[in-house]
Amino acid sequence: MSQVDPSVYLNTVAPIHNRLFFRLFQASNTLDRQCQKEIGISSIHWSVLGALSRPSVQSGMTFSQLTSYLGVSRQSLDGVLKRLERDGEVVRVSDTQDRRVKNVALTEKGQQAWVKLQTKISQFYQQTFEGFSFDDMVTFVHLINKLNESMAQVHIDQDAV
Repeated sequence: MSQVDPSVYLNTVAPIHNRLFFRLFQASNTLDRQCQKEIGISSIHWSVLGALSRPSVQSGMTFSQLTSYLGVSRQSLDGVLKRLERDGEVVRVSDTQDRRVKNVALTEKGQQAWVKLQTKISQFYQQTFEGFSFDDMVTFVHLINKLNESMAQVHIDQDAV
């Protein structure tokens, strides 16, 4: 987006920007609350199990890869991983290529927990997207991806503030 005159921005563009980001914030909080209430785990717990259950990462992912993939802070991920390790659902193992590197991988118990969650997750998805057409969902994914890419490029000129 090109630079807009500050007074025009504040009066016309900023309100929709504020509304969009506030709605994203609300959706994120609703997801967290509903995951805990309906599935019994946090959304980050759900995301970690899902990320590690993918066939392409059977040998695990490094901590950094996992934070990047999930888009979460190291602190948020560390707390969840410690609980999952304590519960025996994940383990840190040496990488098959470089023994100095530790990967986070699902254990058999973690795989079973993920499989057991599938019925609840399926119901969660179905009920969440009940009023969406297939095209709506494809468009939504495209727009969320576009938003993530744009946010990753944000650089605020500190001298301009």
